Amino acid sequence: MSISPSWVDTHCHLDAPELLANLPSILAEAAQKGVQAILLPSVQASDFDHVAELAHQYSKHIPGLVYTLGIHPLYIQKAKESDLQVLQEAIKANLEDPRFVGIGEIGLDYFVEGLDPQRQDFFFQGQLDLAQQYQLPVVLHVRRSQDVILKALRQRTIPGGIAHAFNGSFQQAEQFISMNFKLGFGGAATYTRALQIRCLLKELPLDSIVTETDAPDIPPAWLRDESQEFNSPIYLPRIATELADIRGIGHDQFALAVMQNASQALPRWSSFLAS
Repeated sequence: MSISPSWVDTHCHLDAPELLANLPSILAEAAQKGVQAILLPSVQASDFDHVAELAHQYSKHIPGLVYTLGIHPLYIQKAKESDLQVLQEAIKANLEDPRFVGIGEIGLDYFVEGLDPQRQDFFFQGQLDLAQQYQLPVVLHVRRSQDVILKALRQRTIPGGIAHAFNGSFQQAEQFISMNFKLGFGGAATYTRALQIRCLLKELPLDSIVTETDAPDIPPAWLRDESQEFNSPIYLPRIATELADIRGIGHDQFALAVMQNASQALPRWSSFLAS
């Protein structure tokens, strides 16, 4: 009997209401399908304790369940400037927790209307400063903001991380890679019209790619066809095998490469991925 590949979801919002309502069964099914590891990023200061608790509580289902702490650009409107101090205190409190692997989800979003760019920049720059201070990798939200984010990264010494849901140019991808970042690909690549994303997936070095769902967001093509309401980590194996097929490599080879890449992007995760 063949053994199915072990898959890694480098970006999944398990604390979202759509998933949280049925989380034990979702994670049990994901594990049964070969999902070995999931990264749960926080999005606001009030979530910090919760994501840490979830990572420990459900590690019995997903052995490589880890978390990051950060303030998402879509949540900065209701964030307080003092939340940066809250984040710093949370970082210090969780440094000894092996399931705490970095800072995120942080970044800039120039797609959603109504977000104050200066306020976004304040929180982003402040969180990058903390990443540099504690030498922690970051999980980045880079929607239509790649060049500004790259400029901010070049001004600091940060150990790398993941550019989540990457959809920039090949040249931008090369710049992230040169700064020790891996690039996240997920359900968006399963749409045949996603020509740029598919081109990146085919042509970028294999050691620069990681898989993700961004559940409950970015549903793959077949969920849209079936009018499903939201994405889930249970779909990661199918998403990942489609990505491997687009890339033109074997599923086992792709799964192993992604696991190695995730370990390099977030070194604190490596002990869980190795096991």
